[in-house]
Amino acid sequence: MSQEGVGVDLETSLGYLLKEASSALRAAMEKVLRPLGMSVTHYACLELLAQRPGLSNSELARGAFVTRQTMNALLQTLERDGYVTRPAEAPVGKVLPARLTPRGQRSLEKASAAVRSVEARMLAGLTETEQSEAFRILQSMTHSLRGDNEGA
Repeated sequence: MSQEGVGVDLETSLGYLLKEASSALRAAMEKVLRPLGMSVTHYACLELLAQRPGLSNSELARGAFVTRQTMNALLQTLERDGYVTRPAEAPVGKVLPARLTPRGQRSLEKASAAVRSVEARMLAGLTETEQSEAFRILQSMTHSLRGDNEGA
């Protein structure tokens, strides 16, 4: 029985290839972060806080692509272990803005170096021009799927 017109041809599906690349990237990142006592989500949280101090649990969850509940549990662990600090009471509303501690910053520096090495390995077969084009194409795909291109 013919499979034509049924399902997606995984050999030629760009979406499947993107998911495969994403999975390979995550596995490579987990491999270099594990010896540092971190997961990809742990790293993403620290990186987001370094670049945007004071983010809320919800903002961190969105940025790290996890649920608010997952991020809340991670933040509690990071706070207990001395990587982040949050005020005892919300300065405004219910939001407890998180900030990196010096320990969190030191931990992030090691993790960032490890993650940069993974990204360098991922891009090693591409010229600078190809890297720029891949970045532009992936950004365009993301904007199209999110509906960001209306009127563009």
